[in-house]
Amino acid sequence: MGLLTRMEKTVEHWESALVDKVLGNDPVELCDDLRRECDDHAVVAAHDRVLVPNAYKVELAPAVHEQLGEREAQVGQELTDVLARHAAEHHYEWAGPLTVHVTRAGGPLDGRYRISSQAMPNIPADAFDGTPPAAPPASAARA
Repeated sequence: MGLLTRMEKTVEHWESALVDKVLGNDPVELCDDLRRECDDHAVVAAHDRVLVPNAYKVELAPAVHEQLGEREAQVGQELTDVLARHAAEHHYEWAGPLTVHVTRAGGPLDGRYRISSQAMPNIPADAFDGTPPAAPPASAARA
């Protein structure tokens, strides 16, 4: 059991280091905000079944997105892994295939990023083009 725990911590450290390189000092906040977005939109479907959104969009401020370069998909996969572990710990069920899409914000942001989510049973290839997924006004935004 100790070996598995050490391996998990190594993977988490690597993921945190990657996100830290991209987002400066905000990786913990970003991961926490993703988890919070998931938790805030959890719906109890039965006493032992909790559904959560499966399509997440992380919009980065232009300056932050510039630092990201061509690593959008890699960072999106790392954030997807963070959410997958969080859901497993809480026994959440996804409304469909889990994905985190990292993109440049189309408009002004209050901070370095904005997170939105929605339940999408099937995620079409153009799901993240144009407008962000619908989310309540209380979506996370960080300075």
